[in-house]
Amino acid sequence: MSVRAEKVGSVIKRAISEPLTKLASEHSAGFVSVTSVKLTSDLQIAKVYINVFGGKLTPSQFLPIIDDKKGPLRKFIGTKVRLRFTPELRFYIDDTFEQMQHIQSLLDSVQQDSKETKVNLDDYKEKSLLNF
Repeated sequence: MSVRAEKVGSVIKRAISEPLTKLASEHSAGFVSVTSVKLTSDLQIAKVYINVFGGKLTPSQFLPIIDDKKGPLRKFIGTKVRLRFTPELRFYIDDTFEQMQHIQSLLDSVQQDSKETKVNLDDYKEKSLLNF
């Protein structure tokens, strides 16, 4: 991603946070966080990654609500961000936190397994065909 795309993405991220927060409170979706905005190199498409916490709606239930409001959100971005062309908005659920928890649980289980099964290197040397 180019430097310009990164800068425009950060401006869009700040601008879109406010209307998404209002939309979440209207639908009792809890707290909505825009984790990142990634633009294509030609600045035509903006991929907006969001997290939804602590509400009555799950992120997968809130995503269609946001998709229905793409037009007004794009218009709002057009008024706040000065660009020749306002990018098309595509919303995605950011599952980085869940992936991080999964990786941590895998690491914990490996660490637990390594504590339970200690390999004696001397026994291995006697049984192997190659002597070190």
